Amino acid sequence: MIAQDAFPVEPWHVRETRLDLDILGNAESVFALSNGHIGFRGNLDEGEPHGLPGTYLNSFYEERPLPYAEAGYGYPEVGQTVVNVTDGKIVRLFVDDEPFDVRYGELTAHERVLDLQAGTLVRSVDWTSPAGKRVRIRSTRLVSFVQRAVAAIEYVVEAVDREVRVTLQSELVANEALPAQSGDPRVSAVLTSPLVSVEHDSGRAGATLVHRTRTSGLQMAAGMENHVEAPGRIEVETHDAEDWARTTVVCSVPAGERVRLTKFVAYGWSSLRSQPALRDQVAGALSGARFTGFEGLLQEQREYLAEFWDSADVQVEGDAEVQQAVRFALFHVLQAAARAEGRGIPGKGLTGPGYDGHTFWDTEAYVLPVLTYTAPDTVADALRWRASAIEPARQRAGELGLRGAAFPWRTIRGAESSGYWPAGTAAFHVNADIAAAVERYRVATGSTGLETDGGLVVLVETARLWMSLGHHDSAGSWHVAGVTGPDEYTAVVADNTFTNLAAAHNLSVAAAACQRHPDLARSLDVDLEEQATWRDAAEAVHVPYSEELRVHEQCEGFTRRPEWDFAAHQDYPLLLHSPYFDLYRRQVIKQADLQMALFWFPERFSAEDKARAVDYYERRTVRDSSLSAAIQAITAAEVGHLELAHDYVYEAATVDLRDLHHNSADGLHMASLAGTWLALVHGFGGMRDSGGRLTFDPRLPHGISRLRFSIRWRDAKVCVDITGDEVTYTMRDHDSTVELVHAGEPVTVTTGSPVTRPITHLEPLLPRPQQPPGRAPVHRTH
Repeated sequence: MIAQDAFPVEPWHVRETRLDLDILGNAESVFALSNGHIGFRGNLDEGEPHGLPGTYLNSFYEERPLPYAEAGYGYPEVGQTVVNVTDGKIVRLFVDDEPFDVRYGELTAHERVLDLQAGTLVRSVDWTSPAGKRVRIRSTRLVSFVQRAVAAIEYVVEAVDREVRVTLQSELVANEALPAQSGDPRVSAVLTSPLVSVEHDSGRAGATLVHRTRTSGLQMAAGMENHVEAPGRIEVETHDAEDWARTTVVCSVPAGERVRLTKFVAYGWSSLRSQPALRDQVAGALSGARFTGFEGLLQEQREYLAEFWDSADVQVEGDAEVQQAVRFALFHVLQAAARAEGRGIPGKGLTGPGYDGHTFWDTEAYVLPVLTYTAPDTVADALRWRASAIEPARQRAGELGLRGAAFPWRTIRGAESSGYWPAGTAAFHVNADIAAAVERYRVATGSTGLETDGGLVVLVETARLWMSLGHHDSAGSWHVAGVTGPDEYTAVVADNTFTNLAAAHNLSVAAAACQRHPDLARSLDVDLEEQATWRDAAEAVHVPYSEELRVHEQCEGFTRRPEWDFAAHQDYPLLLHSPYFDLYRRQVIKQADLQMALFWFPERFSAEDKARAVDYYERRTVRDSSLSAAIQAITAAEVGHLELAHDYVYEAATVDLRDLHHNSADGLHMASLAGTWLALVHGFGGMRDSGGRLTFDPRLPHGISRLRFSIRWRDAKVCVDITGDEVTYTMRDHDSTVELVHAGEPVTVTTGSPVTRPITHLEPLLPRPQQPPGRAPVHRTH
């Protein structure tokens, strides 16, 4: 766990005030910059030392065979792994003939600042070389939200007390050596020299390298241009080879003077376009960056983020750590999605290679709900990507003997890449999660455009999948057998409650969408009879319930399984210390599952049902997944355990800033970061959007005195301002009106007429539940 003082608490910055090489890999993830298309890990400018070098292009991958000790029919044969592409971040510095390396000489000061409003990473260094030459260095790095293919670095060196000769080497480097793979299944496969040189070229102050992957055959190009300002004479030259290019700048800098290097970097890749087209794309992007200039790029970046924060900012008074963490979370969620444009949003974003760079159900279940209410255009792009992958999903369903489309559990470009079928193939709920995201977008935006642009196809084909997976019993109830729900410690079961309810929702919204688009439905061969079968199944869905314990079961028979022996097995995560066979047959839960159902389908459960379910499942959930804390925060808040919910919010919010799961060096946890917003807005804000209505029932824990956030709803911005005893709803647009529900009461809010209502304080029906030994949430220290 990272100490709290590693990144001091500030409202709009994440600051590293000293260089700690023991957490260098974690800092590289925390300080990563991305726009959803290009990803730069927060490596030091000079490239070394590093925890894990990383530069990524969204969906640029290499294929590799998936090994099996004993293969079976329907097992995926080829995996996809994100590639560390050509590194354009590197700027090496020599002071006279001494290389600048933080491990040598005297490092008087070293600070890095991630500015969440400016979208930049700024590094300030005061260093004295082993020969006694002192310099100050300041670098500013950005990955542009506005110019999708462009990143830029400003690198300034000041001679402090005497004249020095400064040599700068601005580089492009492909096929960087990577650390050896660990035994943790959550990390990525290590690819050795995955890029093959296709072309390399250079001019006086820049270069372009073109590569392709050996197996997947994808091509990429990277280019750089360097501009130098310095007193006196400057020598500039560039050399290139297959896997590197280097522009070298040499000049003398008098005491008190500076040399300034501005480096523009551009990337492009394609599976279709030619080598000359990629090369020209990069050249064009560099020309655009040069025209804008570094100061212009900074201004564009700040303006883009100002618009985002106007819709997305969450203000938390009383808990400064959560305030910083939720803004950090929102910034990284935006970075993962902003310019993805027709490509997936990986579980680690573009901050590291964890999970091989794959996209999971996390995207639709955690990330897209946040973006739906803060940056909805990114959601439409992400769901169009799912629709574009409908053919491989149809093929996968066919391989499994099913109708419709079976979207992959983990993928980069649409093909299933999970070699472990109990947690992968059997987790069919991913299909209903995607359908739910399509419906949520329609309800929140009021637009049916996405349905006609691929969304209806997704709804129809996932509905058909459920009909071939499910069946009616002799009494007419509809069941789904042989599936894995969100909890990966309970695999291949009958009637997982979350999966059944999600499937029923999928079937219902698909039928309703076909009614809205009858011509398009007919083109997909959907007739009225098929729609009726979907509605019948949805209405007859079976939800397991233990009459003896008066609690809903996570799956059929779950409460009758043997308990987990926590006295003998407390080494977490359990998946690294216990066989799956034993986990699968016992009452031990990796992550919120039944509690996920409480949150997604609140109308299906009474207040008493929710209270008893939280009490029962809290005691068995070990949170070996970063996806869990946010959902447990929401359900704990709903049943009145506000202080427990606050601890869970803190855990979700600081999962990476404090490295709570000990793997943040491999990339940030996008779902948990998104979950911070979910926990605050849905948990303490009490927001729900089920049934097409926007509802709130807020209440705050003692540690938060005020919570303020905005929701984008039907072309309007609704501001919600919660204090201890009341909440005020305000419209932030001209001539806007919204109908919402506060604590069961219909409320109409219009522009210029805020509405204030009292908060209903809730007494829990049951005492605060205990968690498994050693698994109480991380407790806030303030």
